[in-house]
Amino acid sequence: MELGVTGTRRSTVSKIISYQILLIIIMTAGFALEGGRPYALSAALGGAAAFIPNLYFALRVYRSAGQEARKIVRSFYAGESGKLLLTAALFFMIFQLPNIEILPLLAVYMAALSVFWFALLMR
Repeated sequence: MELGVTGTRRSTVSKIISYQILLIIIMTAGFALEGGRPYALSAALGGAAAFIPNLYFALRVYRSAGQEARKIVRSFYAGESGKLLLTAALFFMIFQLPNIEILPLLAVYMAALSVFWFALLMR
């Protein structure tokens, strides 16, 4: 029975990650058509700033599956702390680059994060 729960969880997480990647690609292509290379780069970086920390968190929590409750909770806290630090570091690095466009950067960042909310609503 535990294997089924883990398999379902993995399937849900992989779907969310896949949808997030798809959304980032589509929005980056749209911004590329609208504003060229600077918009496309900014959009892709915004997507990466959302995707990389979320992937880190998902992998960290997934590895704790099947362990005792205290270790799972500790893994959630460590994963969320790491996610926040990673997000801050990525934005710090992104804002060091020249010609970054704020609108595509933040639009794709927020859209990529919203995938999780829509996934919760769809369950």
